[in-house]
Amino acid sequence: MQLSPLLPLGREAFSGIVGLSVRAMPEHPVRLRLEEREELLSPYASRVRLSRGREVDEAPSPLRTDFQRDRDRIIHSMAFRRLKHKTQVFIAPLGDHYVTRLTHTLEVSQIGRTIARALNLNEDLEEAITLGHDLGHTPFGHAGEETLDQLAPMGFSHSQQSLRVVETLEKEGQGLNLTWEVRQGIVHHSKPQGDFLQDGGANGLSLEAQVCRVADAVAYLNHDIGDALRAGVLRAEDLPPSVTKLLGNRHSQRIDALVTDIVEASWACAGENPSGEAPSIAMSPRVREAMNTLRSFMFERVYLPSGRDAQGRKAREIVGFLYRYYQAHPGEIPEEYWRREDPPERMALDYVSGMTDHYALRRADELQPGISEGLFTWVV
Repeated sequence: MQLSPLLPLGREAFSGIVGLSVRAMPEHPVRLRLEEREELLSPYASRVRLSRGREVDEAPSPLRTDFQRDRDRIIHSMAFRRLKHKTQVFIAPLGDHYVTRLTHTLEVSQIGRTIARALNLNEDLEEAITLGHDLGHTPFGHAGEETLDQLAPMGFSHSQQSLRVVETLEKEGQGLNLTWEVRQGIVHHSKPQGDFLQDGGANGLSLEAQVCRVADAVAYLNHDIGDALRAGVLRAEDLPPSVTKLLGNRHSQRIDALVTDIVEASWACAGENPSGEAPSIAMSPRVREAMNTLRSFMFERVYLPSGRDAQGRKAREIVGFLYRYYQAHPGEIPEEYWRREDPPERMALDYVSGMTDHYALRRADELQPGISEGLFTWVV
């Protein structure tokens, strides 16, 4: 799925509803004031007046900019609500304080907005991107994602699926019709293992999209350490000494150190001394090295093992069973997935990837009683 590079710039390029141009429609003073405030942002910040717009033209909101409107559409979407019952890392935790995909999303948004505000970037765009970045994640976290990627002929990526959710699946197949800038940030938020800032993190992305990528990493590294300690998978003394010495021993210390460093290393993005070359979101060499060390440690000790332990294997079995079942029985997939006349494997992929952990478990047990035994320790 590709974002079109051909979308026109600016509202004046769009044709309006019932034959009127959007530019010709009366402008509301509240929205005008909000858009005028964006002129005080960094010269490198995204501005809604320069947006590439939506795929389907709409009359503007009187009280919100288009980026604010996108944020609200994401928050009120069905996919956003389902995040509360989707695994972040630990599958079926017993405690109430483990991170879910929803709480992760809120933490990414908070960190992203803090960075964007400090650098005088577009906080509304940042909020919309961060709140929408994980809408396409599977049940059971990365164990579910890897299973679907192995089984589906077209492969599976949660960032691509997040884009598909907002463009195609939400609102019973109508999509959310978000702006190009929000969709670009959502689809490009994923990062490979290793030093994802080695190329400056730019790749043609807006600064707000770059902030989402780094805020996502700051959030998950730190809350996943907390969950790993809570689960007994790690001890505090297991963390790399070079990391704790530089970033601190506590959750709040690490986040503060990382966010402060990102802002200071990216200060050119604030535009106080603008130059001809657009800057990118960065980190200082020593803090970047510490973050990469911490990422490698977490992949080795937490992320990869958690997807291959007994619960991870059971989660893979359930997701694989559901995908194969619905691919073979597409008539049992809800009617809303039939509207695009997609092939059975595409409908099965969309349906299963959108399930919460609880719903996937319930459907699997209804179709094959006892398949989830040993995964969950409470009745859902």
